[in-house]
Amino acid sequence: MHIDILTLFPEMFEGVLNTSIMKRAQDREAFSYQYVNFREFTVNKHNKVDDYPYGGGAGLVLTPQPVFDAVNHIKANVSNKPRVILMCPQGEPFSQEKAEELSEEEHLVFICGHYEGYDERIRKELVTDEISIGDYVLTGGELGAMVVMDSVVRLLPGVLGNEQSAPEDSFSNGLLEHPHYTRPADFRGEKVPEVLLSGNHAKIDEWRHYQSLRRTYERRPDLLTNRVLSEKEQKWINEWKNR
Repeated sequence: MHIDILTLFPEMFEGVLNTSIMKRAQDREAFSYQYVNFREFTVNKHNKVDDYPYGGGAGLVLTPQPVFDAVNHIKANVSNKPRVILMCPQGEPFSQEKAEELSEEEHLVFICGHYEGYDERIRKELVTDEISIGDYVLTGGELGAMVVMDSVVRLLPGVLGNEQSAPEDSFSNGLLEHPHYTRPADFRGEKVPEVLLSGNHAKIDEWRHYQSLRRTYERRPDLLTNRVLSEKEQKWINEWKNR
């Protein structure tokens, strides 16, 4: 996978992209990236990328010309058709399902805006996906792009040390992840559940499923709204309801 990042502040990405899993992914040639500072594509003498909104109002709006030219420059140098992602509070809420979808792509382009917003023609003509990481507003799209990139890149083949790690993550199967324990078996009087020490993998799997469903039921019941429950899952939920 290759990722192009349209940003006015490429230095913001350095720590994230050159540390931990993201660095490992590059070392294993799972993905590559490049920064595209769209200020370099401006045609006005002051290199401005923003202007006052028509109709008045507070703040400044990103002008279309430098963003259009930057994206077209990227497209002119590749044979595939990239997914162009606009980081935007108005976008589709980001999810594990979306991360899995994007991880199947060969080429992603992230547009990270600043100021009050984007000229609407950027949204209408260039963008294939609008993504929001939550119902709040950030200074710019860079932090959101980092979140999405990290979530996507870790799903690429060969990036995680254990290939089972990603499928067992929270939300990957529609449920929150089960509790985890490690050594010591007894820490300050709090003991690891006996089933995890039993070596009985069938019972361990059932315990994890039970705990995963219970945690979801207690913390994120909205995730169960459209889930087709098995007979066993429905039985467990009925037990919790009747307590």
